[in-house]
Formats: sequence, structure tokens, C-alpha cells
Amino acid sequence: MTNNFIQEFIEQSIYRIKENTPRIEKCLNLLTEDEVWHQPNASTNSIANLILHLCGNIRQYAVSSLGYKDDLRERDLEFSIKGGLNKSQLTEKLTSTIEAATSIIEKLDEKELLKIRSVQGFEFSGIGIIIHVTEHYSYHTGQIALITKLLKNKDLGFFAGRDLNIKNKNNEN
Repeated sequence: MTNNFIQEFIEQSIYRIKENTPRIEKCLNLLTEDEVWHQPNASTNSIANLILHLCGNIRQYAVSSLGYKDDLRERDLEFSIKGGLNKSQLTEKLTSTIEAATSIIEKLDEKELLKIRSVQGFEFSGIGIIIHVTEHYSYHTGQIALITKLLKNKDLGFFAGRDLNIKNKNNEN
């Protein structure tokens, strides 16, 4: 693995992780405090519970495992809490979690990226953990966006001002 590859992987992963936080914040800004805790049905989590779940998961995978911190996660609590935190507190909890995770990720070297760790009963390399954090955060951001769209019947404009119909350029070298 070259240092350029490592740096590119880390930069792109952090970019993808960080692009989700403003999307979730945009959703929270459109919703009332009650809507954030609204559980659409018995099989669907509230947006607040999804945020608590993301914080727990990202702390367990990135902060605890990659950062060599104690694993203090109480996963069942992430889903059983039914109130008590407002939108501002949820945003702060999410933002501080992402900042802690990305500050650890940006300092990883080849040895740490390749080291196998046991997390939540799974065996992952540091690369696998970063991929998990990235895709898991994106997955639940999509759920939060969908619930917001269903509640507000509104386009969230995540790509407003961008022409997403631009064709790829042939970049042969």
C-alpha cells in the first residue's frame, strides 16, 4: 500500500462521512421536536433513535476500536429511549461523535488500517471498520431523509444547484 493510496482512502472516507451530517441537520431543521421522536410504526425507528443508534455504532466502531477507547455502548438503549433529548442536543451528540471518529480516522497509518479487530462480534480490519462506518452512516441518513420527506412532503434539495445529468468524461490516460 502506498502512502498516496492510504491518504486518498482516508480523505475520501472522511469526505463521505462528513457529507451526511449536514443532510441530517437539514432534516432536523424541517421537523418539530415531536416529529423527531415520532415512530411511524412498531417496525420503524424514530429519527431521534436513528441518531442515537448512529452515535453508538460510530463510537463503538471508530472511536472505541480504532481509537483504543473503552467500549461503553449500550445498543438496546439507543432504540428504547422515547424522549428527553431535543434537536439541538441530538445534533451536538452527532456532531461530536463524527468529529471524534474522523479525527481518529485521519491519523491512521498502514499498520492500523490492516490490523484486524473484533468489533460487535465481527472481525474487521481498520479498512473494514472505516467502510462500515461510512456505509452505515449513509444508510441511516437515507432513512432519516425518507422519514422527513414522508412527514413534510418536501424535496430536501441535497443536490440543489448541481446538474446531476452531466455525462462522465472519458478520462483515459
